[in-house]
Amino acid sequence: MRILIASKIDPDAIATLSARHDVVTAIGAARPELERLMVDREALVFRSGLDIDRALLDAAPQLTTIVRAGSGLDNLDLAAVQARGIHLQRIPGPGARAVAELTFALFLGLARQVLIVDQQLRTGHWAKNEVVGWNLGGKTLGIVGLGSIGSTVARLGQGWDMRVVGCVDHPSPERTAKFAARDIELLTLEEVLEQSDFVSVHVPLGPDTRGLIGRAELARMKPRSFLVNIARGGVVDEAALLEALTNGERPTGAGLDVHVAEGEGKISPLAELPNVIVTPHIGATTVDAQREIGVEIVSIIEDRARSASEGPMSKDKAAVR
Repeated sequence: MRILIASKIDPDAIATLSARHDVVTAIGAARPELERLMVDREALVFRSGLDIDRALLDAAPQLTTIVRAGSGLDNLDLAAVQARGIHLQRIPGPGARAVAELTFALFLGLARQVLIVDQQLRTGHWAKNEVVGWNLGGKTLGIVGLGSIGSTVARLGQGWDMRVVGCVDHPSPERTAKFAARDIELLTLEEVLEQSDFVSVHVPLGPDTRGLIGRAELARMKPRSFLVNIARGGVVDEAALLEALTNGERPTGAGLDVHVAEGEGKISPLAELPNVIVTPHIGATTVDAQREIGVEIVSIIEDRARSASEGPMSKDKAAVR
C-alpha cells in the first residue's frame, strides 16, 4: 500500500509499515509539498495540527484510507471524505488515559501553584509561608463532555476521592441512570459550572461547541475554582477567560493544553498571567499512548491492504470508527 504519514507517530510503527509498504513521511511539510506527495498515495495517517481539507483530498485521487491517529476530527473535511467514499478510522482509545492524566497534572499545578513557587525558588526566594494551596480530595470535579476521555477523567477523579458531576450533549433518563451507576451525577452545563471546584472540558469543536464556555458561563463558576480546557481551542472563549482572570473574578486559575492559535511562534494572550498554565497540545503525547496508537495504525493499514488484495475497494459511504 502507498502510505503518506503526515504527522509524527511512533517510530516503531513507521519502521514496521516501511518494511511492508511504500511509505513516505512528510512530518511538518509545507502545504505545496503535501499536495505533491499526496498524488499517488492510497492511505494517509495524520494527527492534530494539520488541516485536511477538500483541496488537499482532491490532490490525492487514489486515496482510499485515512487513519486519524487520535480522536478529534475538527481538522478534517468530513463531507469531502464521505463524498469520496474514503474509509476513515479514528484511534481514540489509547490517548484517553494520557489526556486524562494531563488534566490532573494541570489541576494539581494550579491548585498547588507549582509553577509560581518553582520560579520563585529558582531566584532564591523561599515562598513556603506565602503560597496557598487546595486539595483535590473532597472537592467536586465537573466534566463537560463524558465521552472516552471525560469518562476516564471521572474514574481518576473518583480515585482522588472527588465527587464527580458532568454534562452531556443529549441527556436522557437512560443515560442519567447509566452514569449514576458509575457514581457520576448528570447535570446541566450551568449546574456543573455552579457546583464544581475543578472543571475540565472534553467536547469536540463544532458549531454547537465553539465558545461553549464564554463570559456568562465563567461567571457561573464558583469562587476559588479552576478550569482546564484540554479539548480544542475555541471551545473556551479565550478573550472572556482573559478578562475574567485579569479582573480577579472566577475562576481562580486556568490550564489550557489547546488554543485558538496553535503552532510555532504563536503566543497565547493568557500566557502572561501567573494563574494560568499553558501547554502545547501535548495531551496524548506520551510514549505509552503513541506506542499503542502505532500498533493500531499498523493493524488498520494491514487490514485495509488485505481487503484491497482480496477485491475492489467498496465505494460505499466512508466508515468512521
